[in-house]
Amino acid sequence: MAKQSENELQEKVLFINRCSKVVKGGRKFSFSALILVGDGKRVGYGFAKANELTDAIRKGSENARQNLIQVEMEGTTIPHEIIVKWDGVRVLLKPAPEGAGVIAGSLVRSVLEMAGIKDVMAKNLGGNNPLNQVKATFKALKSLRRRDSIRETRN
Repeated sequence: MAKQSENELQEKVLFINRCSKVVKGGRKFSFSALILVGDGKRVGYGFAKANELTDAIRKGSENARQNLIQVEMEGTTIPHEIIVKWDGVRVLLKPAPEGAGVIAGSLVRSVLEMAGIKDVMAKNLGGNNPLNQVKATFKALKSLRRRDSIRETRN
């Protein structure tokens, strides 16, 4: 489900939810979509709702392109270990030696691969809500700091 666009951003549909409402004429369906966009250096996510699936995906993609973040990396891995909590979800990210690959669950794996991280170990420590898993992973990626930037702030 990943596709290339003119500015080299890949787009991936992480989760689609169909909701139905019973009305006089029958059932009325609405859709929500969780979309991930990245190019190996930047990554972003978008969540959107619409009455048509294609509209929800398009709106989510536009939202994701507006919320791109740059990820701090040391070589092919992350600078340090981090545990982040978002609602009911806790995510653990650990640096891994070169060649270990991305060791993670499905949604966290997708985010880390789109961000361009090659070697990392991740674990979802609770909660299975897809949106909260993605938000927790993004919170962890935003709070990563490299050693030299930490030294600069301390001096």
